[in-house]
Amino acid sequence: MLTPSIIAILAIIVFLLTALYLEWFRPTVTFFIAILALVIAGNLTPKEALEGFANEQLAVIILLLIISDIFRKSSVIDVIFNKLFGRQEKLSSFKLTMMTVVAAFSAFFNNTPLVAMMMPYVNKWSKSRKISPAKLLIPLSYAAILGGCVTLIGTSTNLIVDGLAVNAGFQPLGIFDFTAVGLPMLVIGIAYIVLFGNKLLPNNGNKDKTEIQKNREFLVETKVSPNSLLIGKSIANAGFRNLKGVYIVEIVRDKHSISPISPEELIHENDTLIFAGEIAAVEEITSKNLGLSLPQSVKRMIEKRKSMNEIVVSFNSSLIGKMVKETDFRARFDAAIVAIHRNGEKLKGKIGEIELRAGDVLLVFSGVDFLSRTKNNQAFYVLTHTEKPEDINVVKVYVLFTALISAVFLSALTSISLLTSLAVVLLIAIFMRIVPLNEIRKGLDFELILLIAFGLAFGKAMVNSGASIFLADIFLSLNNILNPLSYLMLIFIVTNVLAAYITNKAAVAILFPISVAIAAELNLNPVPFILIVSFGAAANFITPIGYQTNLMVYGPGGYSFKDYMKIGLPLTLIYMLVSAYILTYIYQINI
Repeated sequence: MLTPSIIAILAIIVFLLTALYLEWFRPTVTFFIAILALVIAGNLTPKEALEGFANEQLAVIILLLIISDIFRKSSVIDVIFNKLFGRQEKLSSFKLTMMTVVAAFSAFFNNTPLVAMMMPYVNKWSKSRKISPAKLLIPLSYAAILGGCVTLIGTSTNLIVDGLAVNAGFQPLGIFDFTAVGLPMLVIGIAYIVLFGNKLLPNNGNKDKTEIQKNREFLVETKVSPNSLLIGKSIANAGFRNLKGVYIVEIVRDKHSISPISPEELIHENDTLIFAGEIAAVEEITSKNLGLSLPQSVKRMIEKRKSMNEIVVSFNSSLIGKMVKETDFRARFDAAIVAIHRNGEKLKGKIGEIELRAGDVLLVFSGVDFLSRTKNNQAFYVLTHTEKPEDINVVKVYVLFTALISAVFLSALTSISLLTSLAVVLLIAIFMRIVPLNEIRKGLDFELILLIAFGLAFGKAMVNSGASIFLADIFLSLNNILNPLSYLMLIFIVTNVLAAYITNKAAVAILFPISVAIAAELNLNPVPFILIVSFGAAANFITPIGYQTNLMVYGPGGYSFKDYMKIGLPLTLIYMLVSAYILTYIYQINI
């Protein structure tokens, strides 16, 4: 029966999903508004709203983030990548090795930095062999996702579900409770991508010029100088047709936009000319003696620049929602934004007035301090620069890696908690001084921590209000046509779609209490119904926005939404079937 509490939380769910999908606010702000509304509505007490911050699984996530960042800063993973991938020559063997290694690491480490570290190798390897990076970047992301589903600590989604389970009064999930499904799907997933990936993935590197411009198009801003040879000439006579891989798309004159541009349009002094094209277009435009100049912030970087790099804006970046001119990019990172690429969207206007979004690829002129200033940065990932690994004490890193693996197995096989064993690993890292102590806190993702705590509180509100049982009863109205196996598949697909188009944190917070309520109503073991929510949220392949690693490779690969759906939908359906059947078999559910 609908009660005021249930109506309130259903309205807040609608707000949460709408605000996240339409990106009204940053995800943390959206969740904060939802939790505050729940407190005001009486579905949560202030104490319950804050309990998520004291949840043991949140502490585990924080420790794992710190330990993963220590390994990243030690450069040991870079050394391993150099040794493993430097000798690979064939696409199939490189893809298989890459996916296997990344998946193995993702089972124990945060997969976002792994993908960020691997992307420069993929770009460099593919370009040197004239192979499209699009053949490798989605496989890279999918490998990280598949590997993360193998263990409890492989992805924050699994740990969030575990935290929700503990809050609901269930026993904590074991580290390897996910392995029975995750490991077979890892093998199946890699085999699927290796066998069918070449046919299903686009080959953007071998397309004609028009297709390249469409799929990998940067927006570049220039200004007509007072002494420019272009002044008074028409667009047709300006020589732009002789530029390689670039074309003019817009003129900004006295704050007015001219687009589309007539061939007879005359060029005026101080016109801002907006070009679109490939990366080489920047060098092509500025190297020609046409009297075109780049924006003032970029001009100041030209003399001192050390390199030109591509970067991608991260999913929780502080740059999101800011106009380029508001980012203070040069002062913060010793670099200037020269061009912007946003997949599937035609950008217009001056570079400085474009609001940045997650997944945007930026071309930057970088100074000598760029790499040092971005080492602890979480605003973006560097795609094109493969930094020479620092000198590291390999023995120390191997000791720490052994300690981490030992901690995982000790927690699985003994009564020692994972929190305790990971704390010991961190203490060992501090004593061995693998990275400076003041560097450790800089790698923390505070946005992720807030989202997890708010998600745990939201799940509590679902139970308090009775909304979980109300929504479960709607599912159970199909009881005459669905068996337990079908319910597991239904929960998987609903969770997966929500995670794909909203966020996996929201999907888990909403579906977990519903799934547990369904198990209770059916008088079944709740564990498979808990695990299926985690797999549905984490095994996210069908959109670029559903998982951070998918978003990271979206722009650099020149992909479209349909590319993810084309290769990801079959893999998602396979994952749904395999996980549902294995869980019913292991937990002896009659179907």
